[in-house]
Amino acid sequence: MLKYPELDPVAFSLGPLTVHWYGLMYLAGFVAAWTLATHRAGKDWTPLKKNHVEDLIVWAAIGVIVGGRFGYVFFYQFERFLEDPAWLFRVWEGGMSFHGGLIGVIVAMALYARKLKIHFLALMDFVAPMVPPGLGFGRLGNFIGQELWGRETTSEWGMIFPKDPEEKIRHASQLYQAALEGLLLFIILFLYSRKPRPTGTVGSLFLICYGSFRFIVEFYREPDSHIGFDMLGWMTRGQLLSIPMIVIGVALFVYFNLKGIPKSQEKSSDSVNIKS
Repeated sequence: MLKYPELDPVAFSLGPLTVHWYGLMYLAGFVAAWTLATHRAGKDWTPLKKNHVEDLIVWAAIGVIVGGRFGYVFFYQFERFLEDPAWLFRVWEGGMSFHGGLIGVIVAMALYARKLKIHFLALMDFVAPMVPPGLGFGRLGNFIGQELWGRETTSEWGMIFPKDPEEKIRHASQLYQAALEGLLLFIILFLYSRKPRPTGTVGSLFLICYGSFRFIVEFYREPDSHIGFDMLGWMTRGQLLSIPMIVIGVALFVYFNLKGIPKSQEKSSDSVNIKS
């Protein structure tokens, strides 16, 4: 059995201000996205110039926060919302959903693409590799905060989380997710997107890989106590929400590869306008 490291969820305090590691992990995710976007912006196969990156991060951050909160409330705590609608806006009480955040980012990027008059799918291809580092940092924040831990296990790599009232030996599923949804997903998308690809394929590959990784890890993650299993006696809410991602991702990936053209062959009417 592995020993849970003695980690304080609070990174530091400045007077009445308390800064948690989870918040710093969110910040690290946005910094990583900004760094990667700045590195890639301005290349021939990308739809954005470097001066667009800061606005892109702001739009994406709004999409993540608003979508993540709405997604958590409507996907995981809808009954509580019906009892207390104002709880939706009490974000300081916690509760974010990746699937909701994804929807929020898609909407935000659609609006941003319309503002710049660039191709939405090309923008999503640009954004997709920027997402996994944030997911990885977020899961590390979950691990430090001792939340979203795994199911009980007898394996040698299980651990007891100090906050667990049942003191069970559990999978460190947060670290599994950090490795798959963060590191491995980033490597796949980064390597795939280094060459010109049919428009839309990078974004659809993200849907396939994230949905698959999340579906797998849910077998090791403790289901939400107030929900339990959603379907067939074993499927969790996270798995149920990931299935449409995989199906839609596969369909789009095949379609774009059959019908699309490489970005290197696309013509642009100006410095940022991309046609397909």
